[in-house]
Amino acid sequence: MKLQVSMLLVAWFGVLNCVQAEFFTSIGHMTDLIYAEKDLVQSLKEYILVEEAKLSKIKSWASKMEALTSQSAADPEGYLAHPVNAYKLVKRLNTDWPVLEDLVLQDSAAGFIANLSVQRQFFPTDEDEAGAAKALMRLQDTYKLDPDTISRGDLPGTKYQAMLSVDDCFGMGRSAYNEGDYYHTVLWMEQVLKQLDAGEEATTSKAQVLDYLSYAVFQLGDLHRALELTRRLLSLDPGHERAGGNLRYFERLLEEEREKMLSNHTEAGPSTPGGIYERPVDYLPERDVYESLCRGEGVKLTPRRQKRLFCRYHHGNRTPQLLIAPFKEEDEWDSPHIVRYYDVMSDEEIERIKEIAKPKLARATVRDPKTGVLTVASYRVSKSSWLEEDDDPVVARVNRRMQHITGLTVKTAELLQVANYGMGGQYEPHFDFSRKDEQDAFKRLGTGNRVATFLNYMSDVEAGGATVFPDLGAAIWPKKGTAVFWYNLLRSGEGDYRTRHAACPVLVGCKWVSNKWFHERGQEFLRPCGSTEVD
Repeated sequence: MKLQVSMLLVAWFGVLNCVQAEFFTSIGHMTDLIYAEKDLVQSLKEYILVEEAKLSKIKSWASKMEALTSQSAADPEGYLAHPVNAYKLVKRLNTDWPVLEDLVLQDSAAGFIANLSVQRQFFPTDEDEAGAAKALMRLQDTYKLDPDTISRGDLPGTKYQAMLSVDDCFGMGRSAYNEGDYYHTVLWMEQVLKQLDAGEEATTSKAQVLDYLSYAVFQLGDLHRALELTRRLLSLDPGHERAGGNLRYFERLLEEEREKMLSNHTEAGPSTPGGIYERPVDYLPERDVYESLCRGEGVKLTPRRQKRLFCRYHHGNRTPQLLIAPFKEEDEWDSPHIVRYYDVMSDEEIERIKEIAKPKLARATVRDPKTGVLTVASYRVSKSSWLEEDDDPVVARVNRRMQHITGLTVKTAELLQVANYGMGGQYEPHFDFSRKDEQDAFKRLGTGNRVATFLNYMSDVEAGGATVFPDLGAAIWPKKGTAVFWYNLLRSGEGDYRTRHAACPVLVGCKWVSNKWFHERGQEFLRPCGSTEVD
C-alpha cells in the first residue's frame, strides 16, 4: 500500500504543476479526475477486503463507484461531454468522498485513508463545485432548458445516460442561494420538491427545501407565497426556530402593506402568477440576441444575403504552396467578410497540438479595459496555453499554413493559442482588437493592433459551442479541421465594431480551438491601408 501511495504522489505532482483547482474550466483537465476517482475505488475495494464484515455500507458504495468509473474511464472525454456527468463528478469528489472519509475514520483503515488523503490534495474545491453548478445554470438559461430536462439528462447528442438525484438538485439550489441567485434557487428547489413528491429517496428533507425556497421567493418580492411556504415548513417542523421568526416577520409586512393600501384607497397588486419569476437583467446589453444566436435562432442569413455567399478553391494570391494544393474556401458572411477554410489541420496534427498544449493549460484571462491587467472573468470559462514554434515542428507547420492562406506574415503575430472549454465553456461577446477608450493593450508588443483573427476548430461539438456575431446576426458552428478567418480592422486602421463576437456555452461535447492573432506591423504591403473606412 505504501508503494502504491508513493506512485500516486509522483503521478499527481505532474498534474499539480498545471492544475490549481478550477477543474470545471477545462474538460481536458477534468479527464484526470476520472482516473483519480478510479484509483480511489480500487483502494476502497482493498480496504473492504480487510474489514468486509464491518463495512457492508462502504462496500455498497464501492460497487456503485466501480461501475461508474469503469464506464467513464473507457471514454473520459465522451463521458464528460455530458454536463450532468461533469457536474456530478465534481460534486462527488468535493462533497461525497469526504463524507465517506468520516465514516471510514470510525474504524482502523490506515491504508485507504492514506490513499484518500494523498489524492484529496488534488480534489476539486468548493469553488469548483460552485463553478460547475453555475455552468449547468448557464446552459439552462442559454438553451432554455428547465430543471426537469437537465435532471433527467435529456440533452441532445449525449452518449451516456446521466440523471440528477434529489440531493444533486438540492446542491444546485443551495449553490445558487449561496451566490445570492434567488431566481435559480427557486427553480432548483421546486425541482427538488417535484422529485421528492414523486417518491424518490434522498437524505434531503422537504423541511430543508422549504427553508431555502420560502426565503428565496421572499427575496424575489413574492411575500404571499413566502408566507404560504413558511407555514408549510412549520407544519412539517413546528419547532423550526428561524421559520417561526420569518412567519411573524412576513405577517407583519403583509399587515403593513394592507394598512398602507387602506390609507391610500388602493388595491393590492397582482401576485406573481403560478410562482413564475422573470430572470433578472444582467450586465450584458445584448444578452437576448447573443443567447438566441447560440440556440440557432435569429440568424439574419436572408435569401438575398445567401446569394452573395460562394464556395471556391483558394490559392492565397497564387502562393506557390497553395497553387499545388489549394484550400476549399466557403463564405460564411458577406460584410464583414468571414470565410471558412476546410481541411486546414489533420487529425494527427490536432492530437499532437492538444498533447503538447494540455500540460500548459491555465485559466484563460481577459484584459481589464481600465487597468490593462490580465485577470480571470466569469464571462470567459476555458483554459488556454500558448505554443511556440520551438515546442514542436507541428506548430511551425501550422503557422506557415495560416500565413499561406491569409497572405499575412506571422512574424508579428501572437503565439498560437490553444483553448479547451470546460463545463458550459464560453466567452461572452467581446472584441479581439483594442479600442480607443482602452489602455493600449498591445503597446509592449510594438506590433500595433490585432488586424485579423484565424480560428481553428480542433473538435466537433455535439451541441452548442457556436461562434456568434450579435451585431450581424451570424452564427458559425464548429467543425473539426476547419478554420474561420476575418479582419478586425478596416483598411483605414479603425476597428470594425461589427466583429464583436462570442463563443457560445458548450452544451454537450468537448470543444478545442486554436487561434492566431495577426498584428498590423509587417502587413503594410500585404494588406495596404485605405483612405476610407471600408472593407
